[in-house]
Amino acid sequence: MKRLWPVSLALFALVVTGCDEGGGGEGSSASAPAISAPAIVDGGLRESQPEEADRKEVVTGYLEMDAGDPVATGRRVVTVVEEAGGRVDSLTEQPEASSVLTVRVPADRLDGVVDEIRTLGRVTSLSTTRDDVTMQYTDLEARVGALRASVDRLRALLESSADVEALIAAETALAERQAELDSLEAQRRQLGDRIELSTLTVDITTDRLPSEQDSFWDGLVAGWNSLWAALGAAVVGIGAALPWVAFLFVCAGVLYLVIRLITRRGRSSGTTGTPDTERTDSDA
Repeated sequence: MKRLWPVSLALFALVVTGCDEGGGGEGSSASAPAISAPAIVDGGLRESQPEEADRKEVVTGYLEMDAGDPVATGRRVVTVVEEAGGRVDSLTEQPEASSVLTVRVPADRLDGVVDEIRTLGRVTSLSTTRDDVTMQYTDLEARVGALRASVDRLRALLESSADVEALIAAETALAERQAELDSLEAQRRQLGDRIELSTLTVDITTDRLPSEQDSFWDGLVAGWNSLWAALGAAVVGIGAALPWVAFLFVCAGVLYLVIRLITRRGRSSGTTGTPDTERTDSDA
């Protein structure tokens, strides 16, 4: 009996192990990944969530704001963007009217840049759009990797093959694959740039009318500027009219001389005709 006891324990252990592997093998292994195991964090339970480190997003934003001096405010926006490591793609300024900027900002610093721009004026509208391009970027990565491997194999074939026909076919295929690889790499770089740098359009307009004056000095300056503008316009008008005045003066002088000549000829012809008439009467 003492010898059979260890054998019985061994057989029992084998049976139990076999039952666990047969009964729970497929069911437990299949269902295990579907159940999110709770994780203990700071003494509590928290369900584990999928990591989003590999998520790729293209973020675009549009911000409208009012400011007293749109041009000066737009230049301050440029400073904020450049200090954040971004760049300005386009800038349109209309003095005392508006300033429109299209800037590129690092995606991880977009919120901070927007918050800093908010302090430069009164924001009237703000909208942001996030487009998930994870699948597109992953697909480009896979296609670029596959094409690069194919190009490497074709180059190795060109170096090792001695058949002329095979070399021609390999060169043709290599040229096609290389062109497609360059195109896909360009698309990946462009998409990566859009992911890394978010696009933000800032439209700044003035919040007061041009005729509004804040103080007596502003009114005096505005009146002085309008006076100089009127005088300048008058001088320009006089300068533009002088050639016409000179031309009309010359025309009037020529016309006066013509009239004087015609009048003198008429008088001279009348004076010479009077004695002849008197002689004819006396002869009669």
